[in-house]
Amino acid sequence: MTLQELQELQRSDVLACIGQYEDHDPADFAMRFHDRPDLPVRAVAEQIVCRRKVSGKLPFFSGKDLLFTPRALEQASGEAAALWKAGLMQGERLLDLTGGLGSDSFFLSRRFDEVLYCERDELLAALADWNFAALGAENISIHCRDGIELLAELPDNSLDWIYVDPDRRSNGRRVAGLSSASPDVVAHHDLLLRKAPRLCIKASPALETTGLQQLLPSLHTVVVLSVEGECREILLLCDRASLSSGLEVVVRAVCLSGAREWALCSRQSEAPVRSVAPLPGKFLIEPDPAIIKSRLTALAAERYGLQFVNSSVDYLTADHCAEELPGRRFSIEAVLPYKPSSLKSFFRNNDISAASIQRRDFPHSLDILRRKFRLAESPERFLFFTRSSSGSFVCLVCLRVG
Repeated sequence: MTLQELQELQRSDVLACIGQYEDHDPADFAMRFHDRPDLPVRAVAEQIVCRRKVSGKLPFFSGKDLLFTPRALEQASGEAAALWKAGLMQGERLLDLTGGLGSDSFFLSRRFDEVLYCERDELLAALADWNFAALGAENISIHCRDGIELLAELPDNSLDWIYVDPDRRSNGRRVAGLSSASPDVVAHHDLLLRKAPRLCIKASPALETTGLQQLLPSLHTVVVLSVEGECREILLLCDRASLSSGLEVVVRAVCLSGAREWALCSRQSEAPVRSVAPLPGKFLIEPDPAIIKSRLTALAAERYGLQFVNSSVDYLTADHCAEELPGRRFSIEAVLPYKPSSLKSFFRNNDISAASIQRRDFPHSLDILRRKFRLAESPERFLFFTRSSSGSFVCLVCLRVG
């Protein structure tokens, strides 16, 4: 989208056209109206694509005359994550240092008297300005400029919170490290904490969660957030008061599913020792990715009376299926040593022609295993290739139960 296209999309007749055809196929729309010089056909087709995605990702934004770009929509927080995140912060004044589409700024504006939305991309800032007006968010001010430059000009202690979602693309590739993103929150840590006593950084789900306190001395909590079984965000909560506390960082796993919220937290040094089962029980449990990423699987196992299948991976087992623990559950039909010829005979004798293949701490890749056993995909039957408690390679033949 260009700024000229944005101006054309804001016309009442074009907005009406988007609303009329938002349930149609965008390619068919483009073909049907390709000879209409009075319409920005390509831009309208793009909005039709975006509105389909918005209905699932940001349902509150659906059904309104809002405008988007595909990339900004892709990078924006989903509604469930944005609402939960906004609940962590409140006060008089917040700066969203890297505003992007503005979905986080909007939900945060319900928790603050004033929100400063900062975005150096002129098109995104113009989009956000239009959308905030359409949403009636009158307490958000738009600042189209570099966020660090704006921050340097603000008086010290003039903000209650700073929220920053650094751009994690470098030369067209995704990056996970804090110092590789823009702005570099590690390099600007002291500046950020001078302007506000509290800071929330949205980091990549791929970020390594250990050793962060050495990079961010004010860090007090790491939140690994999943939505519907998918790890969405890592939130780094910093507080000026933590600079002199000497306390170890708290790690939280938060799992959102529908209206349900499940959470577990601990300091990493307080994690219990892994208890490994001599043999797998009746069930295999794979914890939610947020639990695994936060390294809290051992604590979850202790809470629900589970043991590890082996000492190296986060597969849990027991004779009960621990329904309250977020994750996937499977009934174990057989535990077989990894001998390809014997496994093929077992599959043939038990009419197993399809299965989803999973592997952890196993020498062969998924592609090799799929080629070796030539099984179709299945949403119900699963084969877990891993190690036993004694370290030998095994295949757990399972059925999905939850």
